[in-house]
Amino acid sequence: MRSPQSLRNGGMSSPHARMPTPHHHHHFHSTVSVQKLKRFNSLILVFRLSTFCFSLASAVFMITNSRGSGSDSPRWYDFDAFRYVFAANAIVAVYSLFEMIASVWEISREVTLFPEILQVWFDFGHDQAFAYLLLSADSAGTALAITLRGTDTCRVTTAFCVQSTISIALGFAGFLFLGLSTLLSGFRVVCFVINGSRFHF
Repeated sequence: MRSPQSLRNGGMSSPHARMPTPHHHHHFHSTVSVQKLKRFNSLILVFRLSTFCFSLASAVFMITNSRGSGSDSPRWYDFDAFRYVFAANAIVAVYSLFEMIASVWEISREVTLFPEILQVWFDFGHDQAFAYLLLSADSAGTALAITLRGTDTCRVTTAFCVQSTISIALGFAGFLFLGLSTLLSGFRVVCFVINGSRFHF
């Protein structure tokens, strides 16, 4: 029989000495989850920033697209589809700026700007709605730009049609990044529905 002294001196190691405590394991798991959450939110922030830049550039290219001072000179606001392109991209740019602020808030403070359930559904719902808006506007602008190629508008003022095409292309790029943001915000909704949290690893 081992003496109490030998047991104290390591004759038989305690199971608690060999195994990490639940507290340490939980702390490690929480730290890893927080790091992954920050990386995930940083990726969303990159997509938000890209959407903002492309949509803003598209709106700027369209609003500055006027050629000449005569009454016969083409201007972007003379065409419904181009007004639609400008309005949609301007709205998405403002929305993306707000979402960038919300992402920075969440990364820095580790909490959502709104209550979590409201934030995940707000992001997902608005991402979808504005993605459809942007796709619809840029599709309408593309159809008009193709139609104008065979008219005197593009023959006389080629720069007007070129700048319109650039604006529409930038809008499609904004739609692409907004679509990626929609996938990530949709993932957050699924996690919240299943786990009760916007993020789960």
